[in-house]
Amino acid sequence: MKRIAIFPGSFDPFTNGHLDVVQRGANLFDELIIAIGNNSTKQRYMPVDKMTAIIAELFREDSRIKVQAYKGLTANFAQEVGARFLLRGLRNTTDFEYENTIAQANRHVNPGLETVFLITSPHLAAISSSIIREIHSYGGNVDAFIPFRI
Repeated sequence: MKRIAIFPGSFDPFTNGHLDVVQRGANLFDELIIAIGNNSTKQRYMPVDKMTAIIAELFREDSRIKVQAYKGLTANFAQEVGARFLLRGLRNTTDFEYENTIAQANRHVNPGLETVFLITSPHLAAISSSIIREIHSYGGNVDAFIPFRI
């Protein structure tokens, strides 16, 4: 049976921390879908279609990695694409507390879905999309934090 995982997030924007998790996670699964979700509590900084295209270009040479936007519950999307694994990166204990709660809810909705956590590489742990958005919105240079140019 093919091991398909999704790596869900808003990826607004996709950071070097996300890139690290994808590169490491791709070695654990047969197929990894970077799933760009629509978080109803957040207003996007970069349009979903633009971010989808940018991420797809980053991984164009790796057939194991796909990019897809989705709406609705992550656990339901995983079921739709045949994914049995959910990949998440953890930067710190605060992330763990948040992700643990979400993992439990996802298992309630989709009992066959296992969440796999990867600890962020130490040199990338301070990077967050919200900080990057803040720096960029005030004209700051964010090139060191993202794997593409805004």
